[in-house]
Amino acid sequence: MNDIARKYFTTGEFAKLCNVKKQTLFHYDDIGLLSPEIKTENGYRYYSYHQFDIFHVIELLKEVDMPLKEIKRFFENKTPQELIDLLKSKSLEMEKKIHDLRQLQKIIETKISITESALSADITKITMTHQEEELLFLSESILDCSDREFLKSVAVFIDYLYTNELDTGYPIGAMVSRDNIMKEDYGNYTFLYNKTAKHMKGVPYHIKPKGNYIVAYHKGSDEHIAQTYQRMQSYIREHGIHIGNYSYEEYILDEISVSGNENYVTQIMIEVVENEEVSS
Repeated sequence: MNDIARKYFTTGEFAKLCNVKKQTLFHYDDIGLLSPEIKTENGYRYYSYHQFDIFHVIELLKEVDMPLKEIKRFFENKTPQELIDLLKSKSLEMEKKIHDLRQLQKIIETKISITESALSADITKITMTHQEEELLFLSESILDCSDREFLKSVAVFIDYLYTNELDTGYPIGAMVSRDNIMKEDYGNYTFLYNKTAKHMKGVPYHIKPKGNYIVAYHKGSDEHIAQTYQRMQSYIREHGIHIGNYSYEEYILDEISVSGNENYVTQIMIEVVENEEVSS
C-alpha cells in the first residue's frame, strides 16, 4: 500500500490536479469514462499520472461540445487513426469558432465606438466635417418603391449581409439622392447601405467619397426627420454650399442603447462639393 501511495494519486489529489471536484471523477467512473487505475478491496481509489492526459482530452472534447456519451464511445473503440481524424475535425470546428468570435469582437468594438462617439457629439449643432473615404455595401435600388417592395428589399439586403459575413457592427444606413433632397422627398431612399472593409467580387458597392460633409443629428422618430433636413437646407443656403450626389443617414443611438424611438438619434451627412463637381 505504501508503494501505491507513493506512485499514485488519491481521488482528492487527482481532483485537485485536474482542478475539478471529486464528484466529477466519481461520475466519470460511474459511467465508465475514466476509472481509477487501482481500486483496493477496502474502497480506496488511485489514479496514475498517465491518466491526467486522458482526463485532459476528455475536457478538451467537452469544450468543443462533444457529449460524454460520444467521448465514451470513442474511447471504447479508439485507434490512433481515429484519434487523428477526431482531433482534426475538432480543430476545424475550433477554427470556425475562433473566426466567429473574432467577427463578434469586431462588431462589439464597433458598437462601443459608435455609442461613445454619440455620447460626445453635440446633437444640437450643424457642422461641416471632413470625412475619409468609406466602402459601402449597397442594396438594390429602392427608389420610388412601394412599402411592400421596400420590406422585401430590406429582407434580401439583411440576409445577404449576414450570410456573407459583411456585418462589422455598423448600423444599416440609407442614402437620399440630391434630387430628392432638393424636392424635400427625404423618405424616398435610393439605396440602403452598410459600411464594410471587405470587398467581395460580384457584390454591389458604393464609395462614399473622401471630403467635407454637412453633419446634423435628428433626435426622435424618422417621421419627423424632415425638420432636421430643413434646418440643414437653411444652413446650405446661408453658407452658399453645393451638395453632392447623396446624403447618408445612420442611427447612432437606437433601441439597443436607448429606450423609446423618441430618444433615437440619426446622424445625417450630406456630401459637399465644389460647384463644378456637381454631376448632372
